[in-house]
Amino acid sequence: MIDHRLHVLRVVAELGTVTEAARRLGYTPSAVSHQLKSLSKDLGIAVVEPQGRGLRLTAAGSLLLERTQELFTRWEEIRGEIAEAGTGAAPNSRILRLCGFSTAAATLLPPTVDAVRRRHPDSTVTIIEAGPEECFELLLADQADVAVVVATDPLPPRSDARFEQDTLLSDRLDLLVPDGHPLACRASVSLSNAAEESWIVDRPGTPYHRLVRAACAAAGFAPEVAHLSHEWETGAALVSAGLGVSLIPRLARLPHGYAVHRVPLRGDPVPSRTILTGIRSGSSRQPLIAAALAGLQDIAATLGQNGGDSRSSLPRVPTEE
Repeated sequence: MIDHRLHVLRVVAELGTVTEAARRLGYTPSAVSHQLKSLSKDLGIAVVEPQGRGLRLTAAGSLLLERTQELFTRWEEIRGEIAEAGTGAAPNSRILRLCGFSTAAATLLPPTVDAVRRRHPDSTVTIIEAGPEECFELLLADQADVAVVVATDPLPPRSDARFEQDTLLSDRLDLLVPDGHPLACRASVSLSNAAEESWIVDRPGTPYHRLVRAACAAAGFAPEVAHLSHEWETGAALVSAGLGVSLIPRLARLPHGYAVHRVPLRGDPVPSRTILTGIRSGSSRQPLIAAALAGLQDIAATLGQNGGDSRSSLPRVPTEE
């Protein structure tokens, strides 16, 4: 097994402080500090140094993590090989932790739990709702095994050797307008058709805010933001009240009772967001993780959005007159 102090060092390097690393790992700050001091003592050289109120890797610490990444990857592979070869599974090998952003947690992860349980009836599967950046922190800290995230900044690059990231599906965006709006009767519209509208978006700095800004910029305009809303239901209520329009991913489900209409967008490319899966590098052969990834791919294919143009998740849209 890999020296656990290396695992602690990885998390400290990612989060930058002993306090945050302790919170993520479920340790006390003093326990994390002890692990770092013990590792530095055994190596005969400091692996971290103060930086403001936090810590950063020394040159030796950076080299240590760089050189041991292959060990972490190989250890994940070995865990999978042992699980495949063994006739009896250890209790902790029957536990799977899935994490994902709100839409994924609501629409993609519950059927994934069912898919895993069908293949592994004795498994225990947990769902954790978390933002994209936090999902990768959970993977690194070994607090989650499979992440479903929106491809947005800031996320680890695809080249990050600590993780394996794969495209799951392209989730098209729809224009959400109030019933009776001039665009509501259209079969599809270009995003530029809504350039003069008031817009309802999430707070600046959030993935959804960046997504809307990028989509509108690609359509040749900057949205005039009238209201800020984080929840889909709140946004739908504001749109229903005639306070503006918004973009809503096709996977997002809205509660009934709001006088709104989803209008499909057209374009080249069609405005969309890319949804990724993420796992720790080398862990794809571990049975429960493999079952979850296969289940997610099956779900994406069923939705007809993995490179397709299905509107099966949409309410029926009137034909353009």
